[in-house]
Amino acid sequence: MAGFVSHYTNRLDAKGRVSVPAPFRQALVRDGFEGLYCFPSPHHPAIDAGGNQLVAQIEKRLLGVATLTEDHDALSTAFYGASETLKIDGDGRVMLSEEQRHHACLDTQVTFVGQGYKFQIWEPERFRAHRADAMKRAMDVLAQQSAKAAGAA
Repeated sequence: MAGFVSHYTNRLDAKGRVSVPAPFRQALVRDGFEGLYCFPSPHHPAIDAGGNQLVAQIEKRLLGVATLTEDHDALSTAFYGASETLKIDGDGRVMLSEEQRHHACLDTQVTFVGQGYKFQIWEPERFRAHRADAMKRAMDVLAQQSAKAAGAA
């Protein structure tokens, strides 16, 4: 798999710098994206991050919404207006802005969470709680899919 998988927890220094896990940096290089595209998650107290695959998904989502409408403007603001493209330094670190750290409640550590075409940056304790909820929801979704498949057979 060429995308972002697994999860890693790294220290956030006093200046807001954190090392992006090497497998995630390698995935960004394979993706052809220089740096790291990120924005506050519209769903969680986390940061959505990635490269060209993430930007392509955003563009695909926006194509389904009529331009020059409030809905399009809201999505464009959330995905583009609140975004930042961070430079990855020679040591593999990025500097998270104060706004990003505030949105995700980041202090001394961050957890990077792979999601295939993107990853998220979480405060570690909040991620633990989210992961438990996500696993329960995933099991419910899978059960519903199995029930639909059995009904279609």
